[in-house]
Amino acid sequence: MSDERPIGVFDSGVGGLTVFREVMRRVPDEKLIYFGDTARLPYGTKSRETIIGFARQIVRFLKTKDVKAIVVACNTASAYALDVIEAEEDIPFIGVVKPGAKVAAATTKNGRIGVIATSGTISSGMYGNYIHSIDPDLKVFGKECPLFVPLVEEGWLHDSVTREVASRYLNELKGEFIDTLILGCTHYPLIRRLIAEEMGEDVKLVNPAYETSMALRELLAERGLEASPREKPPKHEFYVSDAAERFLTFAKAVLSCDISSTGVVDIERY
Repeated sequence: MSDERPIGVFDSGVGGLTVFREVMRRVPDEKLIYFGDTARLPYGTKSRETIIGFARQIVRFLKTKDVKAIVVACNTASAYALDVIEAEEDIPFIGVVKPGAKVAAATTKNGRIGVIATSGTISSGMYGNYIHSIDPDLKVFGKECPLFVPLVEEGWLHDSVTREVASRYLNELKGEFIDTLILGCTHYPLIRRLIAEEMGEDVKLVNPAYETSMALRELLAERGLEASPREKPPKHEFYVSDAAERFLTFAKAVLSCDISSTGVVDIERY
């Protein structure tokens, strides 16, 4: 049996497209529906209660599309809201925190792991908590990097300003002698090369987007939710809560699929 219903993917803005891109690669027969909450970003500076409320609205919207599973492609929403919405809904969810933490714990050689993320993700302690549940002896060092999100949203992926900001943020982690660094925000893989250059070749970068896509593929297989093979790639759908033209331009630069339009949703109605 196959299940042709689509999979929902949501994020606070464009960063979740890095997760979307990996999911497209790992489960190419699945139709995906993306929602970017561009009207209310960034999530990283908002309270837990606010993030949970936003997540509930987005889930209600995606369920109108009859999705069979939802990927929470936002570290802050995964940290603050995933457990809550998972308990409230009857469809499976995949977040980005646990897959990334699991791989980081398996990757480190010296037991010293860094996490760069938004203020919300770092203050939640979610990465550290999950890593310590795997191995309590591992050391986790978190660093808030809030300016990375607006710089990526602005498209300054290779700009000297972004490099200067990265140097200031990452210098602190260099002093902790970490050998593994989790890119704890979906925007950060878009400046992965810059971060790698700053940290040096001895530090392994963990991209939770890839690990999340692999976890989703396993979940679909285990639950019998896989779509049947297609002769042509599925036509994905994209929605935002604001600034559709800007999102469309960015999405075309990040993704290899055909994106003809982006719908605008009044997410406050849900």
